[in-house]
This record gives sequence, structure tokens and C-alpha cells, in this order.
Amino acid sequence: MKVESLGKPIGPTPTSETRQRPNSEPIANSGEQVQLSSLASSLQKAEAALAKTPTIDTARIEEIKQAIREGHFKVDANRIADGLISEVRQMFESKVGHG
Repeated sequence: MKVESLGKPIGPTPTSETRQRPNSEPIANSGEQVQLSSLASSLQKAEAALAKTPTIDTARIEEIKQAIREGHFKVDANRIADGLISEVRQMFESKVGHG
């Protein structure tokens, strides 16, 4: 598996961005209510989670690539297993808490 840097990291898109419609007057508030679908709500939650995701540490990636090339990259299976178990626990806790 080859890992390469593709340039700058992908970040979240601004959610408060407003776009003007071409050749139109601003829309007045008519007092009507808008209800978001469950998909839109899920997308908002995903966007918020993405905003909390740390940026890519390119220096660390280069260190790992160099260690792989030199043949002294060590995989700690226990650490990986602990991380996976922790992630699954968090998933279950969030589903039980919201479901």
C-alpha cells in the first residue's frame, strides 16, 4: 500500500455561508417554518464531527513512510485492538444514548 500526500488537507466547508440569488431581491421573513429532513440533520451532525477532526500531520506521515522504507516500522497489535474496541464502545454508547 502506497501512501502519498495529495497537497493540502481537506477541511470542513463553512455552514454559515450565504449565497445571493442572481438578479433577485432578498427574501423577506414570512414567518413560515422550515423543518429539516432526517438526512439533512444527519449531514449537519457529520459536518460538525468533521469540523472536530484534526488536520493531517504530514511530518508524522513522512516519519512513518521513512520507517517503512527502512524496514523498522513496528505495528503494535495491542494498541490497534484497544483503539478499535474503544471506537466500537463509543459507537454503541452514542446509539444507546440517542436511540
